Amino acid sequence: MYAVIFKAETNTLDNAYFETAKQMRELALSRYNCMEFISTSEDNNEISISYWKDKEDIKAWKNDKEHKKAQALGKSLWYKNYSVQIVEILHEYKNT
Repeated sequence: MYAVIFKAETNTLDNAYFETAKQMRELALSRYNCMEFISTSEDNNEISISYWKDKEDIKAWKNDKEHKKAQALGKSLWYKNYSVQIVEILHEYKNT
């Protein structure tokens, strides 16, 4: 299993940002086999973590045409800077 960790310093976020973020999350989950997608923000910092079975799905998601449009808007309007990390999850522990 893999995780994509997206961290960003945000500019002012408008309604279009929140609608786009919702659509992108739904797209990842419904079309690209994303298993879970969580996000949180505090002040001007945002972090999103999505979980995936394989790297091929992550690559397909990255190259989706709607996601590409959202990425361009993020770069030009919503984010001062950002980073993306793709990590392999080697162990998982839960207390349920």
